[in-house]
Amino acid sequence: MASITFKGSPVTLVGNEVKVGKQAPDFTVLTNSLGEVSLSDLAGKVTIISVIPSIDTGVCDAQTRRFNEEASGLGPVNIYTISADLPFAQARWCGANGIENVETLSDHRDMSFGEAFGVYMKELRLLARAVFVLDPHGKVVYTEYVSEATNHPNYEKAIEAAKSLL
Repeated sequence: MASITFKGSPVTLVGNEVKVGKQAPDFTVLTNSLGEVSLSDLAGKVTIISVIPSIDTGVCDAQTRRFNEEASGLGPVNIYTISADLPFAQARWCGANGIENVETLSDHRDMSFGEAFGVYMKELRLLARAVFVLDPHGKVVYTEYVSEATNHPNYEKAIEAAKSLL
């Protein structure tokens, strides 16, 4: 299991760590309009899943903006930002910040994604910062569990992993 801290304090991650080379586990999250999305809905394209604790914080804001900017040069790649924020908060933030190339998804309802991917921070009921890249068949080709949840992920490595599949 990955070892994560939040502002220097250790947190308990619920679920199993996802490994490169394995099939991604199934999950169900909500769109901004409360529709459901599961792993099968991501099939057919390379997918970057950017996981953040909360969209309304500095690093999470920057991470979502960075992947939104990178999306325009990637071609046929789905990019999702998943957090435990309410879908309405995600929609408000995206609208206010001109985010059009990344789709935000909410794990607020039952933490299905957080538990499936081992990023559910039990003490905070938030998701730990992580990035996953999946091939068009749902196989995991890249993972990064950011060891300190307030730090940035390695954007370049995630983008490189996605580009290597195109």
